Amino acid sequence: MIQQHTEYDVLVVGGSGVDTIVRVDALPVPLADSVHVGPIEEWPGHTGGNVALGTRALGLKVALLDCIGDDWTGAQVRERMAEGDVEFAPLISSAGTRRAVNLVDATGRRMSFYDARDPAGLRMPRDFYLPRLRRTRHVHLSIMNFARFLYDDIEDLGVPVSTDLHDWDGLADHHREFALRSDLVFLSAAGAGQDATALMREILREGRADTVVVTAGADGSYVLTRNGGSVPHHIPATVPPAPVVDSNGAGDAFVCGFLYGRLAGRDALECARLGAVAGAHACTAPGSTALIAQEALLASDQVRSRSQ
Repeated sequence: MIQQHTEYDVLVVGGSGVDTIVRVDALPVPLADSVHVGPIEEWPGHTGGNVALGTRALGLKVALLDCIGDDWTGAQVRERMAEGDVEFAPLISSAGTRRAVNLVDATGRRMSFYDARDPAGLRMPRDFYLPRLRRTRHVHLSIMNFARFLYDDIEDLGVPVSTDLHDWDGLADHHREFALRSDLVFLSAAGAGQDATALMREILREGRADTVVVTAGADGSYVLTRNGGSVPHHIPATVPPAPVVDSNGAGDAFVCGFLYGRLAGRDALECARLGAVAGAHACTAPGSTALIAQEALLASDQVRSRSQ
């Protein structure tokens, strides 16, 4: 039986679903009528589910709130959260459970085809989320449209909030409210590109964030804080402890390591180093299944600190 917590370290809102993993020789895939691939696998997770599972594996008290379907994919999500000891409170959406098809090449790189499904009018009732919102140390909002409507209550309660904008290019309106109303903002260099530093500065200047982090895969991450100067600090990537199998979930694992450090009172650069360790570990197994434990995270971080 999953433990029902009276207090939470992290409350994750939105972002669960199921990935269908298709392994290909290389990306992009050549145009053809038929391409022979290896076994096609289904992995429940997605960004919100992965953050909930990853922070729980690190020993934090976690709950996940989301809208999923009464369908076989939703059943997979429920089962995966139960296996990971995540307290999961789902609302049923007639639109069904979110899905993605991810092409993964021989080096572990991926290309994702995401089916969000949520109707524009989907909302999470206040009496559903407020009881847990009042009892958490930190909220992590996935960029589901319904999640943006929690910001007023989060601010009224004074609860710190983080979000992951993924491949936001700084232009799409959907992401902007999340970027400007969160205390801690993650985004990927895949979307921001050469404009990443300017976008980090804009988020700090225009929004409430104290820290912005850009993840860049094998190139590491970049951290910019409100009081840390105008030049982002570069944190090198960690070498994975085993061969790279799949990069699915690596960014979510980075978020988990970072949040663990932040809730432990570490500074932003130390948090990013923990994120790098967790992200590297996530690449060593298929479908975001490599969840690093607290002991392994801290032991790896100590080894890195002694070698620097």
